[in-house]
Amino acid sequence: MKCIGFIGPSGTGKSHHALVVAHDYNIDCIIDDGLLIYHNKIVVGHSAKEENNRMQAVRRAIFFYPDHAASVRQALAKIAPDQLLILGTSKHMIHRICEALHLPEANQFIHIEDVSSAAEIAKAREIRNKEGKHIIPVPTMELKSHFHGYLLDPIRALLRGKGGKKEGDVEQSVVRPVFSYYGKLVFSDDVLFAIVRHCLSQIKGIARVNRVKVAKNYETDHNGLAIILTITVYYGESLKQLMRTIKDQVQHDIEYMTGMSVDVMKITVRGIATK
Repeated sequence: MKCIGFIGPSGTGKSHHALVVAHDYNIDCIIDDGLLIYHNKIVVGHSAKEENNRMQAVRRAIFFYPDHAASVRQALAKIAPDQLLILGTSKHMIHRICEALHLPEANQFIHIEDVSSAAEIAKAREIRNKEGKHIIPVPTMELKSHFHGYLLDPIRALLRGKGGKKEGDVEQSVVRPVFSYYGKLVFSDDVLFAIVRHCLSQIKGIARVNRVKVAKNYETDHNGLAIILTITVYYGESLKQLMRTIKDQVQHDIEYMTGMSVDVMKITVRGIATK
């Protein structure tokens, strides 16, 4: 297997140009930000763009976690591609990825400046910094099952034919995480409290919300929350179904709006009311 490194600083458009570069070099397999992409589909992996902070994102991108690396190694062994395009911010990062995945060292490197103009790179940086947009080189429908709570938009990448003539285009996706590891976003307790309160007000079967407590879950080292609820429900409601609805809806709203995960949710029914 021949490994080719595609190098450029974060936010300069590597992922946007990845499919074009892969097409030009007849490469079907791409490693990008923790994902193994084959024929424009995610085969296996966990995207660094889903992580809660920069440190975790970097570790995910270099396959620091053993189970993550093992799953990608297994998939690569099954696919057995002749060539592999590996995206990274430096030769050192490419080396770390090859080492983690037990791949031969990259012996060829393509730089973002080789395929993108200074103006295009500057525009890519501006979009990343101002709008928080990230590109993943697969169709949007392919990402639906991988990115929950993220905003996705399709875009097109133009492929070049021989002589520079237009050959066709392929779909890529713009991912706009509600919590980006490239910046710091802080939510006050009042905001989290208001989100939970609003969510509960939309759920039928709850007569009254007696208490809401939202706190950081210090039992984990990531951006997780512990939510404690005390409620009064209407007589005749199925408690099992209602608890499931509350859990699913509150978790969905918190994770979609903030990007923070809900690790613990405790729900206490204080009383029963009649309609």
